[in-house]
This record gives sequence, C-alpha cells and structure tokens, in this order.
Amino acid sequence: MTEHNRLSPAVPWVEVVATEADWDEADPDLLTAMLSQLVLIRTFEEYVLELARAGLIHGPAHSSIGQEGGAVGSILSLTSADTVNGSHRGHHQFLAKVLAHVEPKGIDPRREFSAEVRAVLLRSMAEICGLDRGFSHGRGGSMHLQLKEAGAIGTNAIVGGGVPLAAGSAWAHRQAGTDAVAVTYFGDGAANIGSTLETLNLASAWRLPLCFFIENNQYAVSTSVREATGEPRLSARGPGFGIPSWKVDGMDPLAVHLAMREALAHMRAGRGPAVIEADVYRYFHQNGPFPGSAFGYRTKEEEREWRDRDPIAQLSGHLLRRGVLTASEIEATTERAKALMSGIGDELVEPVPGGKPGQRRIRPEEWPDPDFADVGVRGDLGEFAGARFADRADFTGAVAEQRFIDAVAGVMARRMATDDTIVVMGEDVHRLNGGTNGATKGLKEAHPDRVLGTPISENAFAGLGGGIALDGRYKPVVEFMYADFMWVAADQLFNQIGKARHMFGGDGEVPFVLRSKVAMGTGYGSQHSMDPAGIFATSAGWRIVAPSTPFDYVGLMNSALRCKDPVVVLEHVDLYASTGDGPVDDLDYCIPVGRAAVRRSGSKITVLTYLAMTNYVLEAVASGGVDAEVIDLRWLDRASVDWDTIGESVRKTNNVLIAEQGAVGTSYGGWLADEIQRRYFDWLDGPVHRLTGGEASPSISKVLERAAIAKGEEAAAKLDEITGY
Repeated sequence: MTEHNRLSPAVPWVEVVATEADWDEADPDLLTAMLSQLVLIRTFEEYVLELARAGLIHGPAHSSIGQEGGAVGSILSLTSADTVNGSHRGHHQFLAKVLAHVEPKGIDPRREFSAEVRAVLLRSMAEICGLDRGFSHGRGGSMHLQLKEAGAIGTNAIVGGGVPLAAGSAWAHRQAGTDAVAVTYFGDGAANIGSTLETLNLASAWRLPLCFFIENNQYAVSTSVREATGEPRLSARGPGFGIPSWKVDGMDPLAVHLAMREALAHMRAGRGPAVIEADVYRYFHQNGPFPGSAFGYRTKEEEREWRDRDPIAQLSGHLLRRGVLTASEIEATTERAKALMSGIGDELVEPVPGGKPGQRRIRPEEWPDPDFADVGVRGDLGEFAGARFADRADFTGAVAEQRFIDAVAGVMARRMATDDTIVVMGEDVHRLNGGTNGATKGLKEAHPDRVLGTPISENAFAGLGGGIALDGRYKPVVEFMYADFMWVAADQLFNQIGKARHMFGGDGEVPFVLRSKVAMGTGYGSQHSMDPAGIFATSAGWRIVAPSTPFDYVGLMNSALRCKDPVVVLEHVDLYASTGDGPVDDLDYCIPVGRAAVRRSGSKITVLTYLAMTNYVLEAVASGGVDAEVIDLRWLDRASVDWDTIGESVRKTNNVLIAEQGAVGTSYGGWLADEIQRRYFDWLDGPVHRLTGGEASPSISKVLERAAIAKGEEAAAKLDEITGY
C-alpha cells in the first residue's frame, strides 16, 4: 500500500486580523497620523484625477484611491533609512514614505499642514504633470517617483521590474551592518512574473531583509486574480520559497500595521525576507477617472461592497468611537487637505487666456527646457578627476608577456584588495577555481563576503546588482557566462539599469559593471555565441568596453570600475588563452574613456574593429601587404567613440572598413557606418564598407559555425575586394 505523508511548510503562513481590542489599545498618535496620511493621499489622488480629466496630465494617471490603507499601514513603522520601491500604481506608497520622512513623528490632523508637507506634495504633483520642479524634472512622471533621501528609491512602470532592484537595496543594508530593511510593493499581476519569483528565491537563499508586499487589488487591468492563477491567495508564494508570510485585510490600516510590525521584527533580527499580502481594491479603472464597472469587467455591486469597507471610513469610525477626534475635526482635516491641493494646483495651472470658463492649462514657466531632453543620459565623467592615466606607449612600469585571462583575474584581485566596496556576483564565480574560465580565480578565498555565487536567475541577480549600484554604497560587478544570457535579463539591463540615471532626472549615479563573453567559435551554438555590442550601442545609458590585449584589459577594467555609469565589459573566448604585453606590478592605471588605439598605421584604408577581430584584421593586413590603418576602438558606446582618432585617419585614407565577427542583423557597424558617412562625407571616396558574419546565429556544427562568422580569411578577402591588392 502506498504511504502518503502530509507535508507542511517549514515557515509560518498566517492571517492577521485587527480586533476591537487592538483598536482600543492602539496609540492615538498612531491613529491620527494614519488619518492625516490617508486623507492627504486620497485628496492628492482625487486632484490628480481632476487634472487628468481636464487633459492636464500627459500620459497615464494610475490612481491608488481605495488602496491607501495598505501603504499607510505598512510605511508608518518604517524609518527614513528603510527603503521602498513600487509599481506603476505607486503614488500612495511614495507619498506615505516621503510624508513620514518630513514628519517622522506623524502629522497631527488638527493642525495646519507644515511647509515641508506642502513642498513634497507640490513637487510630487509637478512630477506627475511632467514639470521641471518635479523630483526628476518631469522625466519620471506618474510612474517613476523617487526621493532617495526619504528612502523612496523609485517606482517602476514595468510589472515586477522593481522587485530585483529592491533586493539590491536590502543586500546593501545588510552588508553595511545596519538593521534597515527594504520593502518592494507590487500587485497581483506581478506576483506571477519571473523577476518576482526569481527574487523571492534569491532573497530567501541569501536571507535578505526584504519585504515582498503584495497589494492584491483583485485585477491586473481587467483580468481577475482568480483567472490568472490557481492559488489566488498570493501570500502562498512565500512558504514555497521558505519565506514567512502574512495575509491581511488591506482596507484595515491597523491590521496592516500589525502585520508589518511582526514582519519587521523578523527582518531586523536578521532572519531573512517576509511576504505580506494585503487585499485592497482600486476604486477606479487601471488608468483614469472611471470605475472598472464602466468597462464591464466589474459590477457596481462589487464596487459598492468594497467602498463600504473604505479605510478612511473605518479609521474615522474608531477615532470617533474612542473619542480621539470629533466628527468636525475629521471633516476639518479633509477640508484643509482639499484647500492645500487647490493651492498647489493654482501654483501649477492657470486659466487659459481667452479660453472658455473653467478651461485651464499648465503655467508655461513650469515646463522643463526642451534642451534638457538628452542631458544626463550618462554622467560627465567627473569621477576621473585625479585618476592616473596610461597607455601602452607611455606606460613606465614593467611589462611582460602574460595570458589575457590572467590579466582579467589579476586586475579584479587588485581592485578588490584596495576597494572594499566592490562585490562580484554571478553563476559559479565562487567555485571551479575562478568560474568557468578562471576570471575570478582566488577572489572567493580572499573576499568571502563579496564574491557571491548566484542561482541561475539572471533577471534577479542583474537587478539585484542594479539595486546595489543605485544604493551607492557598493559597486557590483555582475558576470554573465555568455552574452546571450543578457536577453534573459533584458528588462533589468535596458529598462532599469540603463535608463535609471536619465529617467530619474540625470543626477543619480549608476556604478554598475557587467562582464560577459562572446563565444563564437566554441561550438556552443546559437544561444551561447552572440556579440551584443550592437544592441548595447543602440540602448541609451550604457558605456561599452571591448579590450583586445592584456594591457588594455587592466586599464579599461580600472576605468569601468571607476566610472559612475553602467559599463558592459565585453570579453572574447578567442582572447582568453592569447598572450601579450601586460603589467607586472602596476595594476592601478586607467585608460581614458573614449580613447581608441591605432594598432597599425597606414594610408590607403582605415579599418575600425574591436575585440578578437582586431588580431584577425592585423593578420590579414600583414599577410596581404595592405597599406591599412587599423584602429582598435576599445570604447564602443556613442558617448565614448574616439572621433578624433577616427576623423584624423579618415581624412588621411579617405576609405573605411568596419570589421566585426557577429551577425549582420545585430551588428555594431550599422550605426557606426551611418555616423561616419554623415560626419566625414566630404573626405570619403566611397561608401563605408562593412565586414560582418552572416544573418544566422552560429550553429553547433563546426563547418556551419565557421561559415556564420568572420575571421582573418574574410578580412583578407574583403580588403582585397576593396583595395584590389
């Protein structure tokens, strides 16, 4: 007879219910602070919808009206050192955090609101309207709200996109030796997305002080939670990952507060992450001022039932019952909040001159300057003040022939020994004597708490690294075994890390280094071979480094680690076993951002190339006797291309070939050729020539793989075709 043994979760999963006794025992100052925040946030959101209805908000207005109890109840227990982020529907969480920051003792609803409260509400409304005085000068708008000094590290328009970033914040809190925690707010839709599930696992494995706060508002746009998952009690996700979980009525702010208090005690004691699911309800549709029933996916009866449990009404009832406030005092609080929002509105909008009665517009002086559009995509490199620069020609230290991979491991060992803010993470980087290629050899033994072997979850650990970078106390170096894996983490790399500086106003630093290898020619096939340079070059925010010699690798990695922008450092398997000049003892120099290297002088044609293709081109030029000038680009992003060196060469040769190994469709040379032809049209004797691989990704077959990529033979043939030598 088969035996069945019932299994139970290894961690608690409980529902928290606030009783009448809890309400009676609650500190009156806590309850009045809750009321002030609830009323201010509700009134703020109502004014947002008023502006949206008038067409004065460009883009979406995702109202949180009805959901305020979850945000206020959970955030009042936090300090300014604790960090929170949220989703596209994040006004209430952001406002609760910044209001608690400017009034840490709570806002007394019987008094006039302070100048500090007015200031953060004004700047929040300005940001949502896309105006210059907003926190991000209008770039973030409704879905990207950030005020780091308040611990509000940024709401996020990508469903689940902010969850891994919050894990990075939690890791930094713990690594710094504090008891601060991070809270990531997301909805029922994000509870099913890969980035969230990957981060649940990673946070549990690493015991991070991270609270996953699920606002289960019952609908992802119009799809109900019961349609989207077989287990609509979303806090059930927690025990599956070994995370203690609490379920609570989010319309009851005191119940949420009690649940968060228990979760905080768990996290601050160093016992790892927590999950809280709060059942809430958005009174309006996904976006705009109409209820869900207007779109047919909810009934008016359902909406009425939830409104009957309104968090402000529930709290007000207990305040009246206990005699903490009178009905007139509560009403006066609401009227003061409405007057405050009206005054803020008058500062931002005005009647349309000559328009219809009641017609308004944004005051023209509030808009940002159009010239600000591209400012802050990357930093100004001011962090390189005082750096010691050197290149091979002027390097005064001892050099010796060394393997490329030894330069990779050597410079990382040097930097980690001299900079205790560097943390390395990736799959197997802590094992196999330095990972799969030996790039992290000896690092785990020397720095056990800063070399982190990760689960196979690129989205989660790339985002976690991004969160560490945005925190600013540590510099993450994230390794992807193969460049193709960047697509697995594309949201974190391109939507989050690459856009963060610009999206939040242009001032925030993002000191993040991504290492990955190009593996063409190894037989690993279509999903382990790509060259991602062309993709990164067309994605704003990233800097791209492509070293081709041991000496260059040391100087370029030092620059990447010093840089306050995200930098992808591309490596090529063909180079790992190669040898060349490298520094013997001096591993502290930088190669300037934006400086290419002329590997061979010539007068008939300029060849622009990078990574392993540099050596193949040099071999082809030498064997064919071509009078070519070969330039190793080294820095590939738009902001860092060495136009001085390229321009000088083009004016001399009047002929250009861009040579690379990768597939034509994602090639780096496409945009570069266009730029060269526009910049140097008058000096070119013909169109810019290009050498790439084929259209297909490299196959595993040795013959087909070789046919799909470009190497020395193809370079020689192309040069012969162009020059006729």
